[in-house]
Amino acid sequence: MGGVRSVAEKVGCSSETLRHWVRQTERDQGRRPGLTTDERALLKDQAREIRELRRANEILLKASAYFAQAELDRRPRQWWRSSTPIARRPGSSRSAP
Repeated sequence: MGGVRSVAEKVGCSSETLRHWVRQTERDQGRRPGLTTDERALLKDQAREIRELRRANEILLKASAYFAQAELDRRPRQWWRSSTPIARRPGSSRSAP
């Protein structure tokens, strides 16, 4: 304990900070169980990516619901009123004027 304190004073950090650095170095070298520095960085990146994907998914779900509701709110087109005129046979008594 005295050794850590004296080294920490020489380095210019707290003894707890130095202890943390030593433990993390031991993890990185495989001498202590736990996540290595690279594994921690990867985990942090993956967590950020998951948050971004969930946010994008939420936005897409809301947009989908919005457009689906807008489609339902449109006035339904009456099937007998087609936008394309129906061709009538010449000579029919009900031909267009």
